[in-house]
Amino acid sequence: MAYRMIVNQTGYFGRGALQELAPELRRRGFTKAFLITDAVLLETGTAARITDLLDLASFPYEIFSDVVPNPPVENVQAGVKAFQDSGADVIIGLGGGSPQDTAKAIGIIAANSEFSDVLSLEGVAGTKNPAVPIIGIPTTAGTASETTINYVITDAAKERKFVCVDPHDIPVMAIVDPDLMDGMPRSLKVATGLDALTHAIEGYITPGAWELSDALHLKSIQMIAANLRRAAEGDAEAVEKMAYASYIAGMGYSNVGLGLVHGMAHPLGGRYNAPHGLANGILLAPVMRYNAEHTGEKYRDIAIAFGVEGAREMDLDKVREAACEAVAALTRDLGNPTRISEVGVSEEGLDDLADDAFADVCTPGNPRPATREEIRELYAALL
Repeated sequence: MAYRMIVNQTGYFGRGALQELAPELRRRGFTKAFLITDAVLLETGTAARITDLLDLASFPYEIFSDVVPNPPVENVQAGVKAFQDSGADVIIGLGGGSPQDTAKAIGIIAANSEFSDVLSLEGVAGTKNPAVPIIGIPTTAGTASETTINYVITDAAKERKFVCVDPHDIPVMAIVDPDLMDGMPRSLKVATGLDALTHAIEGYITPGAWELSDALHLKSIQMIAANLRRAAEGDAEAVEKMAYASYIAGMGYSNVGLGLVHGMAHPLGGRYNAPHGLANGILLAPVMRYNAEHTGEKYRDIAIAFGVEGAREMDLDKVREAACEAVAALTRDLGNPTRISEVGVSEEGLDDLADDAFADVCTPGNPRPATREEIRELYAALL
């Protein structure tokens, strides 16, 4: 069997890494940048940290700051038109998952106009051309969109989020500078950190995992277990470690897939506008318990990564439960919601959620095949 790994051409990491942006733009022969971000990052001055560098280097740019959380199809289409009108030849995606995902969709459609409806990009799209070159600059430590071949768009008309998987969309370069992440509010550090943990755990236990992806995911789990609590409280060193842990997990899961946690989280975002990482945090430990008997010895590795005492010697059933409880305890300690009713779900909404989750592109990557009825039962247990 052949295993495929797709990663960025170039990555820069560490505090001050942003200084490499303008020199790289010049070295690569680009002439004008199209900076995609959101209104919050524009208003708080984060975007200015990019534009100041571009101004200093006399490098032309335009800004598209209309990105909204859980970006809808119409947001992408407006961005495509703005990019085409700009005359730019490189895209800079600055932000968390929403600006990064929007940048990917715009870059893909600008190079593959037959997908201008956006909806046809769902799943594994048959694009022929690489996206307009994208430089991914994350401001959160969670989605790892700067190094993945995935992005998520919202079909607002049908109240659903859909996943697009396309090797042509990966940014040519990632700049992971923790200086951009220190100012995240605590709630965002928690949500994005739980998103990164979900990526690492689901990528570790998915049937498509193999030795290289396992090495990436297990290292990411170790780093998150050691740093997320401290990062949430503003510890600068822990924030930096979370930035790297997120990227490391992204390198892995982008190439092997995810599972039912993401399959169930996407409908919570699409129908109830629940922040993605928050939704993952609600679901992760319960779905881990659902999957436990289908994971071999991997929960032992997770328990060891979390520092569970005696994990190496425990019998398998006990260590599996210990791993699940370690994740549940972290979620509780961070103050993340633990019930879907906390994001507005009631009994009446369960059927639609189950339908959406069963059809989600991530769900088949789960180690335990899930029926639509089992998915509904999992949601119902979390009301």
